[in-house]
Amino acid sequence: MQSSSTTQTNSKSAAPLEVHDLTVAYTKRPVLYGIDLKVPKGSIVGVVGPNGAGKSTLIKAIMGLLPVSSGWIKVFGKPFKKAVTRIGYVPQRESVDWDFPVNALDVVLMGRYGRLGPFKRPSKADKEIAMSCLEKVKMTSYATRQISNLSGGQQQRVFLARALAQESDLYLMDEPFVGVDATTEAAIIEILRELQAQGKTLIVVHHDLTTAPEYFDRILLLNMRVVAYGKTADVFTFENLQNAYGGRLSILSEVALSRARKKFDGDTRDNVG
Repeated sequence: MQSSSTTQTNSKSAAPLEVHDLTVAYTKRPVLYGIDLKVPKGSIVGVVGPNGAGKSTLIKAIMGLLPVSSGWIKVFGKPFKKAVTRIGYVPQRESVDWDFPVNALDVVLMGRYGRLGPFKRPSKADKEIAMSCLEKVKMTSYATRQISNLSGGQQQRVFLARALAQESDLYLMDEPFVGVDATTEAAIIEILRELQAQGKTLIVVHHDLTTAPEYFDRILLLNMRVVAYGKTADVFTFENLQNAYGGRLSILSEVALSRARKKFDGDTRDNVG
């Protein structure tokens, strides 16, 4: 029998996310088949694949929002419910009720609730943390603005601030770049890299093949099954993209591959030099 100290050590050394033989089905129709995945600490993983590939389903399954038909998911070596305080989540914008009567600061404070006891209200310190998170996404001047009165990019910044307020070790983000302008996209990726530098692990659903090689150091190429997973330089190949997208592979994929080759070639030269 393991001692409690051994269990704690194993939990600390365990991978931020490990998925084994995961199958998820809607109305008995499988959407994800036999997913195997192990994410090392400090990675930014891009989850990439065609529409209907199961990218958002994977995130929701990890979060415990969908029933699992078979397989298992462990977060830092534990079931999700036992590690929930170590996880930050940014949902898809389209899944949020933006007419709910709350302001930006209220939304960010929701990220503190997992650290509060039952029936406890946010403290002054919690509010200071929330304001600090709004400052990181350059939204302090909108703290009292109703969330429904913000632009799409501003709403996304607020939800990113909410995730930051959770002070998590693993962040799950479902298409955080959709519907935002170039300035907001640049601000988001800067924050993701800051989190990575702090040793945090990030898993990001992403749809833009042209920016994927630049944004992520690892890529999960998904189409109901794992087509390829690993370091971006190894996964982001025409053959793998063809296997994932098939006839839906567009000229943008060629642009993405060209950018990826330049990036990888440049990294190689830098390493040699």
